[in-house]
Amino acid sequence: MKTLKALFGLSAVLATSLLATAAFGQTYPERTITMVVPFSAGGPTDTVTRLVAEAMSKDLGQQIVVENVGGAGGTLGAGRVASADPDGYTLLLHHIGMATSATLYRKLAYETLNAFEYVGLVTDVPMTIVARKDLEATDLKGLVEYMKANKDTVTVANAGIGAASHLCGMMLMSALQTQFTTVPYKGTGPAMTDLLGGQVDVMCDQTTNTTKQIQGGTIKAYAVTSPARLGNLPDVPTAEEGGLPGFQVGIWHGIYAPKGTPAEVTDRLSKSLQLALKDPNVVARFAELGTAPSSDADATPAGLKAKLESEIARWKLVIEAAGQYAD
Repeated sequence: MKTLKALFGLSAVLATSLLATAAFGQTYPERTITMVVPFSAGGPTDTVTRLVAEAMSKDLGQQIVVENVGGAGGTLGAGRVASADPDGYTLLLHHIGMATSATLYRKLAYETLNAFEYVGLVTDVPMTIVARKDLEATDLKGLVEYMKANKDTVTVANAGIGAASHLCGMMLMSALQTQFTTVPYKGTGPAMTDLLGGQVDVMCDQTTNTTKQIQGGTIKAYAVTSPARLGNLPDVPTAEEGGLPGFQVGIWHGIYAPKGTPAEVTDRLSKSLQLALKDPNVVARFAELGTAPSSDADATPAGLKAKLESEIARWKLVIEAAGQYAD
C-alpha cells in the first residue's frame, strides 16, 4: 500500500511538472529577452544579431535587448549565458567561434557541447581575402606569390584570437603552408582602420565587415571563400577560381540558450527565428552584407547541433596543426 501511495504521489508530481512546463511554454515570453553578443558593438556579429533580434521581437511580442559582452574570443559572453537561468530570457548569438573555442581554449568555464540548448542557425557569412589598396599584387595568384616571397615581413591582421578574421587567417596560412606575422587587434574596427591606413598588409574577414570598403575601392579584394561569386561583389573571384582549390570557409552564426531551457521554449524561439529570417528587411540587409538567411531546416535545434558538432571536429584539426592556442 505504501508503495502504491508513493507511486501515485510521484505520478502526481510529474504530471504537475509537465503541466507547469507546458503552461510556461504557452505563455512565453512574458517579458524582455536579453540576447548576448560575445563581441563588441558595431562588429559583423553584432550587426547580424540586431537585425534578427528586431525581427524576432515583432513575432514574440516582447522586446529582445542586445547586450555586448566581449572578451576572451567570445568565451566570456558564452560563459555568461551558460550560467544564466534556463528560462528562455537570456540567449546567446555566437558565430563559428563557438566551435573553435572548444580547441583554442584548453580551459573553458563551460563544456561547449553540454552547456547549451540549441535554437537554430541564422546565417553563414562568406569571407573575403583583402589587402591594403596599394599592395602590388593584382590577383590572388599574385598575392600568394607576394606573400610567400615576403613571408618574413608580410603582416596579416585579425580582430583577436578566436575572431572570424583570425580563423580565416589560420586557414590561409594552412592552405599556403607558410607562416606569417599575425597582428591581433581588439576588434574588427581597429584592424580595418590599420588596413585602410596601410599599417598592415592583408586580412581575411567576413563580407559583413569588408563589402562596403571593397565597393568603395579603399581596400583590394582578391577572393571570396564561397562556392560561387557573390551577387554584391560580382567582380571578385572565388578562392577556387583564383588558384586555392578547396578554400571554402564561412562564418556561421547560431542562437543558443542555457542548458535546461524547456524544449517548448527553444521550439518557440526556433519558429520565431524562421519567421524572422523571412522578414523582408532581414533578407535585404543580409543580401547587402553578402550573405543569406539559413533555411527552415537549418534554423532548428537539430540543424544547429549538427553544425556545431561537425565544426568542432573540423577546426580541431586546423588549430592543432597551426599550434595556436589562446591559453
